[in-house]
Amino acid sequence: VREAAAARPDDVDAQLAVADMDVFGGQVEDAFGRLVDLVRRTAGADRERVRLRLVDLFEVVGNDDPRVVAARRALASALY
Repeated sequence: VREAAAARPDDVDAQLAVADMDVFGGQVEDAFGRLVDLVRRTAGADRERVRLRLVDLFEVVGNDDPRVVAARRALASALY
């Protein structure tokens, strides 16, 4: 999964898969950074799909977690 994501940085499915693995493996900042960067590089339905996954992962980690708070700010910046 990591090799596929590294080889295809704009492949939404590959990036989502790695982000999921990172969150469940404890590499929360890496996952959030990966998806915020992907939001910046995508548009339309792909962008919305990435945004929704990121919001889902925020809930998994916990909305009060400081990493989520920081990633929410980064997401807002990426969107606007």
